[in-house]
Amino acid sequence: MATEEIKEMPKSWAMVGGEGPQSYTQNSSYQKGVVDASKEMVTEGIKDKLDFKSLGFDSSNDTFRIADFGCSVGPNTFFAVENIIKAVKYKHHAQFNNSPPLAFQVFFNDVPTNDFNTLFKTLHSNRKYFAAGLPGTFYGRLLPKSTLHFAYSSYCLQWLSKVPKEVVDSKSPAWNKGSIQCDGLKKEVTKAYSAQFQSDMNTFLNARAQEIVGGGLMVIIMAGLPEGIFMSQAGVGMYYDLLGSCLVDMAKLGVISEEKVDSFNLPLYYSSSTEIEEIIKVNGNFSIEIMDSLSHQIWQTSKKSNIKVSVSGGRAVFQGLVEEHFGSEVVEKIFEHFAKKLADNFSIFDGAAHEHIDHFILLRRNVN
Repeated sequence: MATEEIKEMPKSWAMVGGEGPQSYTQNSSYQKGVVDASKEMVTEGIKDKLDFKSLGFDSSNDTFRIADFGCSVGPNTFFAVENIIKAVKYKHHAQFNNSPPLAFQVFFNDVPTNDFNTLFKTLHSNRKYFAAGLPGTFYGRLLPKSTLHFAYSSYCLQWLSKVPKEVVDSKSPAWNKGSIQCDGLKKEVTKAYSAQFQSDMNTFLNARAQEIVGGGLMVIIMAGLPEGIFMSQAGVGMYYDLLGSCLVDMAKLGVISEEKVDSFNLPLYYSSSTEIEEIIKVNGNFSIEIMDSLSHQIWQTSKKSNIKVSVSGGRAVFQGLVEEHFGSEVVEKIFEHFAKKLADNFSIFDGAAHEHIDHFILLRRNVN
């Protein structure tokens, strides 16, 4: 049964659905690159850290249960799940050489307005697992106690459950007027975002601790920053600043109101590894088995391709938020202006002092 800790998330927090030219399905090549870059680390982590006997398995036929928290509309989730299953099969064979093969059940989780129709329409017909949809925010319980043996979440936990209320309060020292993100330049804003991130991560870990069996594993991949680096110094922060400047331009043209711009903030927080490590240790439900960062190519060779991917990828992710806050009638104008401004100013990314990093974390559920 769901618990009271579950928070309602705005309907727009789902990625753009369908399979059209503006969909997340067609515009998530960066996220696919993250899945590909993590493939070997996931495989090695399962090989070295998964112990079937400690999970209560024996040589008889059993069902191994997996969940992807924040699966979106595919196909990236399918690549990740297939890699996990392949590695688990290999480890099971190594531990129980002559035992019957495992059965697999996979739960695909995302917010209720995620396009589950597209997700399951593109599910492979020859898959080697039982599939189930699991609608609901992952900032709360979604499954019965000790259901899962392996949990996975890729590129989701930098998304907060909500924008901190202080940053949109004109009377608060943390009012974030002039920026749409936690750029690191105002300590009160950073403190508010950090506190929300800590609360959300703790809620996430507590919920997963109930759902994962003792000794079970969880992989978390999430966007972050190198130690001591502000978003304003990273290319991704410059990208968000450029989107914010487009909104200011639209307000000056009278397309949207200045008040609407001042109250718009991205519910994103890019944390350092030290910050994440501290949260996990204080939470106490998991041990950190691996904590590293992924290495993969961010930009393509062609500038034209980079601009196209940056615009279409950003729209697939942020269109819902923009539409909910400013109205559907202005979305096209905003993203058209963003495309032009990005093309005119793309050289600023060459001067970015730093790139963000992608954290790779493998956790083991402590046995109580």
